[in-house]
Amino acid sequence: MDPTPRRSPDSPSFDPRGEDRQLLPFLPMIYVAWADGELTPREIAAIAAQMQERGGLGEDCRQRLARWLDPENPPPPRELAAMLRLMRRAAGELSDRRRLGLAELGMELARAGAADGEGGGGDGEVDRATAAAVAELEQALGVASAEATAEILVPPGPRPKAPAGEPEPAFDVAALTRLLDGEHAEVRQRVRDVLCRPGFAPPAPGQDPPSRDEHRRRVLEWLRVLADQGLGSLSFPAYAGGADDVGKFIAAFETLAYGDLSLVVKFGVQFGLFGGSILQLGGEHHRRRYLAEVGRFELPGCFAMSETGHGSNVRDLETTARYLPASDELEIHTPHPLARKDWIGNAARDGRMATVFAQLIVPGDDGEDEHHGVHAVLVPIRDADGRPAPGVTIEDCGPKEGLNGVDNGRLTFDRVRVPRHNLLDRFGTVSAEGRYESPIPGATKRFFTMLGTLVGGRISVAAAAVSAAKVGLATALRYGAYRRQFGPAGEPEVALLDYQAHQRRLLPRLADAYAHHFAARWLARRFAARSEADAREVETLAAGIKASATWSCIDTLQTCREACGGQGYLAHQRFAALKADTDVFATFEGDNTVLLQLVARACLSDYKQQFGEMRAFHLVRHVLGRAATEIAEKNPVVVRNTDREHLRDPELHLAALRYREQSLLTSVARRLKRRLDDGVDSFTAFNQCQDHLLALARAFTERVVLERFQAALEEVEPGPLADVLRRLAALWALWRLEEDAGWFLENGYLEGVKAAAIRAEVLDLCAELRPHAVPLVDAFAVPRSWLGPIAFGLGTERV
Repeated sequence: MDPTPRRSPDSPSFDPRGEDRQLLPFLPMIYVAWADGELTPREIAAIAAQMQERGGLGEDCRQRLARWLDPENPPPPRELAAMLRLMRRAAGELSDRRRLGLAELGMELARAGAADGEGGGGDGEVDRATAAAVAELEQALGVASAEATAEILVPPGPRPKAPAGEPEPAFDVAALTRLLDGEHAEVRQRVRDVLCRPGFAPPAPGQDPPSRDEHRRRVLEWLRVLADQGLGSLSFPAYAGGADDVGKFIAAFETLAYGDLSLVVKFGVQFGLFGGSILQLGGEHHRRRYLAEVGRFELPGCFAMSETGHGSNVRDLETTARYLPASDELEIHTPHPLARKDWIGNAARDGRMATVFAQLIVPGDDGEDEHHGVHAVLVPIRDADGRPAPGVTIEDCGPKEGLNGVDNGRLTFDRVRVPRHNLLDRFGTVSAEGRYESPIPGATKRFFTMLGTLVGGRISVAAAAVSAAKVGLATALRYGAYRRQFGPAGEPEVALLDYQAHQRRLLPRLADAYAHHFAARWLARRFAARSEADAREVETLAAGIKASATWSCIDTLQTCREACGGQGYLAHQRFAALKADTDVFATFEGDNTVLLQLVARACLSDYKQQFGEMRAFHLVRHVLGRAATEIAEKNPVVVRNTDREHLRDPELHLAALRYREQSLLTSVARRLKRRLDDGVDSFTAFNQCQDHLLALARAFTERVVLERFQAALEEVEPGPLADVLRRLAALWALWRLEEDAGWFLENGYLEGVKAAAIRAEVLDLCAELRPHAVPLVDAFAVPRSWLGPIAFGLGTERV
């Protein structure tokens, strides 16, 4: 059975010159009732019944209205089309009056006595009863009357075209690029110049991505180019061809992340991890022997720390390095399959030497083994012809979700012997007499000191994640500014970025990229200038910012892909590769959740005495001190204030994040102390409070990021650029408050009215920043060849 009833073929059409003439005032409403399909048959039946019951209309008029509003017998499309033509012709010169309502349009039709474009000959008057019925029907339809009229009167054909392009930037984009590039602008530009070479371009639209083997081959060639440019040895001493500047190396690594991330990772493995382990953990003899070759990529190497059974738990890894006095060698051994080295970059195909982390075992004077914890040893894994070294088994990890240009492999050692001097001995060595010696007597401090020297990898990954997010944002925001769809009738289609929902998705994440940019840049400077006194603090900051930046990158890229619709799903727009390649950023160089636990423990270091020596009186005094601070910060005037000036106050933003951090710190400390006082061991106590500890670590990190964002803006000269950046910082801060509004409400720091005001302020800031969105991403200076083609319109070319 046909579910859509139709009028019988012999049903008369609408006749404006005959008996249907009296329905001309109702014609726009009749048309709208059927044309858009917005009204259900039940709604149309109710409207028809209302018209039937209305007094003042003649019986014939009511019957004809009932005929045209019969839900069981809708007019066929041809009759609706004829009505539309009639109204457009009869409206004549009304094109400049499209804000008329449907009732007003009906009155115009009746006055004109229109009939297929000709005058009707009526007296031009409409009786009051009919006029009232028309107005009543308009109200019953419940549509935006003026908009419906505009839809009716818009002539057929394409919409008018909007002016091409975006307005001129309100600030100096080049000045912002200089600010973002910072002190290592020259290095960043050198990297951009390399990425712009034709041989480095990503696959063109319609071109298949390279196979895994071809991808690896290309990345290897690219890495040689970078080495020839001296970019790999930037952190090495001058005698090794370097600049002795780790900040320059991180800047190069960060900027490379605009391009193929497989190259970024292989660059980091070769020069940052393998070369960095020799630089940071080796003695002078190791550095002079190997670093020049490593920097020229004449000695491809690996960093073999993670094991199949021990990833984040480096302290308990099981590979052994046993000293053999008789031959003055170290014997590297994998005791069982779960102790094999896993996910080792450069291992599957190209690496010839590995820095292997193993438990150092030295025979004691009493014949018993001395275990001195994890140390690093240089172990050849291939000869010059690429054959595995004796006792070394190499496996390929196989295809991965992303980063398939990196040859990740597994290494197993069957009692492989290397000379004693292959032990990287900055923090621990074995003498010719077979005695273990170290400048750091405690094994725990020695272990953390050793790992702390390698924290640059986490900082580099954080910076690279920010760069990858910038690429996604530059593509999505530029596309959103140019791509148009929908809009008011008769007007140009509206740019995606002019939609509030689109702004809401992308602009807070643009602010997030800027926030993490300044935080990561500051952290890199702290790392380059670190001392023994602040090394642990830098490690804590690196753990938190790495976790925050990489998770933000993953979220941003997914949002950007969705904001580009089907176009964003095409491989040549790069979202697929960016998402796949950065997904692992959340787990390599330290699993983010584990890193946040490290941050939380560092936050609790100030409470160390409470766990051991603090008596109840001191603890109560501390808690009362916190309560006094909370009372001051929860002043009702502050809690309820919704003024714009107040909501955009940087001091408010920072105070809120500091309050959350301190409150979480105090409460988790009390929870832990209660458990420890009850005899629970520290591991179990921490495990029972883990969710609380992770919340503390996130709060700590967000506070640091906001501090660094605000501090960076203090260096910007007053003017249009400073104004835009301050609004960007306010957007990020309020977005973070909004995202955790539940906590602030639960803890009485906000009231509902203020939480709602914050949400509204986020929307207002998005609208204010919309005109600046394209200049803000252009300032990233991502090479055009590495942006998705839709960043420059809907064509398929990048240039």
